[in-house]
Amino acid sequence: MRQVQRVISQVAQFQVDSVNVCVRAHYMPLYSRLGPYDRAVLDRAVNAKPRRVYEFWGHAASLIDVELAPAFRFRGEEHRQRPWNMMREVLASKPELVDKVYAQVAERGPLTAREIEHEQERTKGPWWDWSEAKSALEWLFYVGELSSAGRNSQFERRFDLPERVLPAAIHATPTPTEDEARIELARRAAAALGVFNEAGLAEYFYTDRRKTGEALAHLIATGEVEPVSVQSWSRPGYLWSAAARPRKLEVDALVSPFDSLVFDRERLLETFGVHYRIGLYTPKAERVHGYYVYLFVMDDRIAARVDLKADRKASRLLVQSAWLEPGSDEVQTAHRLAAELRRLADWLELSDVVVSGVGNLAHTLAIADGLART
Repeated sequence: MRQVQRVISQVAQFQVDSVNVCVRAHYMPLYSRLGPYDRAVLDRAVNAKPRRVYEFWGHAASLIDVELAPAFRFRGEEHRQRPWNMMREVLASKPELVDKVYAQVAERGPLTAREIEHEQERTKGPWWDWSEAKSALEWLFYVGELSSAGRNSQFERRFDLPERVLPAAIHATPTPTEDEARIELARRAAAALGVFNEAGLAEYFYTDRRKTGEALAHLIATGEVEPVSVQSWSRPGYLWSAAARPRKLEVDALVSPFDSLVFDRERLLETFGVHYRIGLYTPKAERVHGYYVYLFVMDDRIAARVDLKADRKASRLLVQSAWLEPGSDEVQTAHRLAAELRRLADWLELSDVVVSGVGNLAHTLAIADGLART
């Protein structure tokens, strides 16, 4: 747990996504930084007391360091001012619905949305409309009145009261002012990014750009952040003053589409020369590199990208396409990427790595270290 906690403290959040093409998104940031680890350790950090992370809205739905829970309380209040259309109608026409859903969770939680639906079958009444009840449940989570006690095997949230989810000391922490909260979120984002610009700092937790700029000014004034010039950047850069500054990097890591390295696409482009878009959100006819594309970080560059899929029935890691980035050494990249793919397959308990013929790196990758080819 010590190594897992170190990464939690470092990056502060692991984005959650329902797509499970290769491995669920929230497991990958730890793998990218630690290598093969026991996923049950992260499961315990999410599902068992004392929790190390909890689910809320950071950069989208994310598993967030519990230490940040007080700083995120203002976000729930912000959300309260922005109900979606169905929820606006429910709040106007059936305000008692929210209280009744809350009472169900308070009495019987943790509960999934389906378990609230099951109550509709047992308790007949005009308020038990499934779509409205589910909206009320999600609303209570959205505004922070309910939390998530983790996800079940079907990846459904298990809703519960915050005081039963968060460690007691965290739940009892006084609520900071909004300015204090924004400074803390900017501080953690700056520490996670190391080098960043103002837009990227706001992107990290999806915070208001202007107010994040004010928080950044505070961090500069305290000496926690310093302005720097970054080669190839068109915008002013900033450095987390305590960031490590290694003379040399020796890294082989696969990075998922939802890793914090990928949050700020402009930073990715200006720093590494990589234009990246998430394929699963792109119409099929417009995809260039594939559906679920991982970046391969090799030392101080992004050397390649691969579209990966786990064929669990056949126990194969499928490399559906492989692409060399401009300026990367083809043979060296292929050999090091092949080793990393083999390591990933072993971690996922898949027997084989199979490379298709798609992409300008596919042939060299397939013959590197004897990977299978289709």
